[in-house]
Order: sequence, then structure tokens, then C-alpha cells
Amino acid sequence: MSIHQNLLGGPDPTYLQENTDAQKLLAEGASPAEVAARFPTFSLAWAQLAEEAAKAGSTVESYAYARTGYHRGLDALRRSGWKGHGPVPWEHEANRGFLRCLAALARAAGAIEETDEAERCRQFLKDSSETAYAELLAA
Repeated sequence: MSIHQNLLGGPDPTYLQENTDAQKLLAEGASPAEVAARFPTFSLAWAQLAEEAAKAGSTVESYAYARTGYHRGLDALRRSGWKGHGPVPWEHEANRGFLRCLAALARAAGAIEETDEAERCRQFLKDSSETAYAELLAA
């Protein structure tokens, strides 16, 4: 028996691969834009760009950054065996970029009154990780 077996019958959690080079650049003070340009598949850089744009009141830019990181994250999830549903744990650091993009997309879609998209993203986040939902949107 595998220690990772899901005894509840649902899909196993998906754990994205770490990108230590991109993480290191951010930790050393590189801007999210520099990191996204060098590592365009690294969702955390896109999430940070989306969050910065939202704080600056640039909703459309936030939406665009979040959507880019969201789609790059979906690609990474699929490469990691994700089949379109199932847990994407917040507790796994490498998953946080995708989950933050999903939350940023929900907020930006709501801000431009794209209500269906905002609700879809909120529900997707909640279905993926209750912890991420509580951390990023429930407040």
C-alpha cells in the first residue's frame, strides 16, 4: 500500500515541481517582471505582478497577469498528472503561485464585473484548496 493513497476515493493531490532558480531570483530581489521574463512558466512571478497591479489600481493589467499565470499553472498541473479536478494543496509551496493567480483572477474578474468568471475562479480555488481559499479570498 502506498502512503500517498487517497482513501476517500477522490483524485490524489497534485504537487507542482519546484523551480529553485526562479525562487532564488525572487529571494535575491529580482522583480517579478524580470523573473516572469526569464521563467515564463513560473506562476508565482505572474501572481506577484497581478497583486502589484491590483494594489496600484490597474485592474485590467492585474487581470492579464493573473490569467497568464493561471494558464501557465494549468499547463504545469497537467504535466504533473492533474486530470482537471482534485486537490492542489496550498501547503505545497510550489502550488502557491498557481493558487494565488487563481485568487487574483477571481478578484480582477469581479472588479470588471465579469461575474460568472469571478464565481468560477472562486469555486475552482475552493475546490482546489480550502486553505488557499480561506487565506486568499475568504477575508
